[in-house]
Amino acid sequence: MSKEWIYRTNVYEVNVRQYTNEGTFTAFALHLPRLKDMGVQTLWFMPITPIAQKGKKGSLGSPYACSDYTSINPEFGTLDDFKNLVYEAHEMGFKVIIDWVANHTGWDHVWTKEHPDYYKKDETTGDFKIASGMDDIIELDYSNREMRKAMIAAMQFWIDECCIDGFRCDLAFWVQLDFWIEAKEVLEKTKPLFWLGELDSLEKPEYMQVFDAAYTWTWMHQTEKWYRENLSLYHLKNILDRYHSAPGIKAWFTSNHDENTWNGTEYEKYSDAAKALAVFSCTWPGIPLIYNGQELPNHKRLAFFEKDPIEWKEYCELHQFYKALLQLRSSHPALGSNAEVFALSTNNDENVLAYRRKIAAYELIVLLNLSKAQTSLRIVGHTAAVNYENILINEKIDISKELVLSPWDYLVLTKS
Repeated sequence: MSKEWIYRTNVYEVNVRQYTNEGTFTAFALHLPRLKDMGVQTLWFMPITPIAQKGKKGSLGSPYACSDYTSINPEFGTLDDFKNLVYEAHEMGFKVIIDWVANHTGWDHVWTKEHPDYYKKDETTGDFKIASGMDDIIELDYSNREMRKAMIAAMQFWIDECCIDGFRCDLAFWVQLDFWIEAKEVLEKTKPLFWLGELDSLEKPEYMQVFDAAYTWTWMHQTEKWYRENLSLYHLKNILDRYHSAPGIKAWFTSNHDENTWNGTEYEKYSDAAKALAVFSCTWPGIPLIYNGQELPNHKRLAFFEKDPIEWKEYCELHQFYKALLQLRSSHPALGSNAEVFALSTNNDENVLAYRRKIAAYELIVLLNLSKAQTSLRIVGHTAAVNYENILINEKIDISKELVLSPWDYLVLTKS
């Protein structure tokens, strides 16, 4: 079985607790046809395992404080419910990956009683070691060979029982690299898997010998800084140059469960620039990550430790926006893994991020006005009349002429 699909996929993060009023796998499944129509290809489920009760935060606790690696959180339903969901998703053409929290567990994980030696100990208290100041989780000891075997066996459980297609590995760089190497070698004897690491390849390039794709945390933080502090666009262009030489597939995003809850929605962070940055995420080399509700669009921070459902409407305002982008990504040859990206020069480079994606005779041009002013521009070197089509609104455009972009506007152009 090939892993080529990974290079063309997109990833949609599902927060089961907040997705519906019921907060169950069965209720979420009703949204699959809508997501299929929108062009979603890979579903990433936040942790589906039960939550530790000792020291839990809020009334429901954090899904990242696991109490058993091979059981289902009863909030969401049963193991059979999840199996049925994965089966239905596969039948519709989705891939399914689950969040895997390997660095730590909650305080009353079954291993704390059955295998307390699996954990690091606090030298001062003699108790389990708290993980990096987050007092509802405790750290596992990866020098313990039996613990490593048990962790790999737990991951194997979900492949065997539910036929999942991979893992999104939480805080992957907190776990020593040689474990991931070992785990991948064992688990991929069953099937090729998608390994998405919560790490930045600019900071931990060595981990990309395991992970297919990694977060672009530097880009996400710096785009927020750029917007809030009105920095030069050249600041962002320099960061893109750094990512160009970093290993692995880059996963671009403007929101996720942590960002939404703790740092604000994409509209709090980027305001009117949010949609232009979404266009970038779907057209620059790499894969886009979309957090549930961005298609609404969602202007609400979702609570982390309490029930706080997404306020779905009958019609998602950005459904067609994402549908156009995601379907373009999956079908246009110039957005494939082997297509190159070239920076385009304009007479307004201080405000416009312009680039071409190209492979063989296929090409696509993206123009992003990353400024709060209306912008006029010409693409340098294009003097002969050439008609392109703006795929987002099916409009013919002659790129040899002066183009006018409204504040934070964008054009995605293919040859007519």
